[in-house]
Amino acid sequence: MSGLDRATVTYRLEQQRAVANGILEAAGSTFLLLIAVKWFAAGATAKAFVATGGSVGLLLTPIVVSRVAALGWPVAQAASRLAALGALTFVVMRLAPSLPVYVIGSVITMAAASSAVPLLTQIYQENYPEKQRGRLFARAVMIRIGTVAVFSEGAGRLLSHDLQHFQWLLVIFAVAFAFLSFCLARYPSQPLHNEGGSNPFRAMRFVRADRLFRHTLICWMLMGFANLMMLPLRVEYLANPKYGLALDASQVALFTGVIPNLARLPMSQVWGWLFDRMNFFLLRVILNVGFGLGILTFFLSDSFEGLLAGAIIFGVSSAGGDVAWGLWVTKLAPPERVADYMSVHTFFTGTRGVVAPLVAFHLVNQLSVATLGALSTGLIVLSSLLLLPEIRRAPGVRPGGVLTEEVSE
Repeated sequence: MSGLDRATVTYRLEQQRAVANGILEAAGSTFLLLIAVKWFAAGATAKAFVATGGSVGLLLTPIVVSRVAALGWPVAQAASRLAALGALTFVVMRLAPSLPVYVIGSVITMAAASSAVPLLTQIYQENYPEKQRGRLFARAVMIRIGTVAVFSEGAGRLLSHDLQHFQWLLVIFAVAFAFLSFCLARYPSQPLHNEGGSNPFRAMRFVRADRLFRHTLICWMLMGFANLMMLPLRVEYLANPKYGLALDASQVALFTGVIPNLARLPMSQVWGWLFDRMNFFLLRVILNVGFGLGILTFFLSDSFEGLLAGAIIFGVSSAGGDVAWGLWVTKLAPPERVADYMSVHTFFTGTRGVVAPLVAFHLVNQLSVATLGALSTGLIVLSSLLLLPEIRRAPGVRPGGVLTEEVSE
């Protein structure tokens, strides 16, 4: 199959897969935690575990990449099997709706989705032309975002009518994973480069060898830890009566799912275009400023207008964050090492993603959410300051692709 054909097939399958991705993103960002709070009345540790499911998967990505390479599986086939695991787990959660099963199942399902990220990034590297990669990626993201917004509205209303309907949501999540598995099995892909050896963390050597990669990871750790501390607290802040708001499921979904994603939708293509053309480090600093403003606006307000503004700013920033987080290693890594670089990036994302919610849910019992928001914004500012020298030093782009054909859309 030619490079152009691979790109076209991948692009069309990405558009189909984006619908299922949107449903599962709504599950991970809002509804799994909302159900834990509203239906199971989960404690701080249980809520933190539910919130860290995706991060656990990211933490496992070096092992996943290593095993997929050792087994010689095409990367899309491996990702398809992970999605099938997610579908099966949601079925078990539906059949045995107890808190322990729910918490463990939430971790497994979201881990199954996120542990495939480096495999998908390798597919984008292989199949998408370099000069169109951000734009094509962003177009599929737009479909995903629209799905999140629509699904969040409908699912929020369903739970507001009767919380016990969460069991139907688990069925929908299982079907979404099954469709995801079906789509991924059809992607053109190759096995990963296998160096041999049994150490799944051998890709960590690139942190030591590549100064620019190492510096960027440090800056991303500061920003990401701050953002991931506050992300699950959005649901907690809106839903828990102790903060004075006590919004119902539909209202929580409005501020955490519908409004942010309506703001993301028109901006996704803009950020994809900027990613293809702009100095990456400047783009990252601009996004950091947006995330910091979004945190402060959201958590320093208890009015509809303040929550609305915070949700919109967060959504606009998240649109750029989607593209930057998912593709930035293609700017730095050699083409054959994209999955390795991405597995390192996702491992550290998973590390902070597991720790940050645990820290947040326990600190919020000692500090106000406003104080936590200010501390998080301070970390984001520090991250941005550390990135400023890279903007001046170099363009921050190491061309990785060789295809230049236009993709048929």
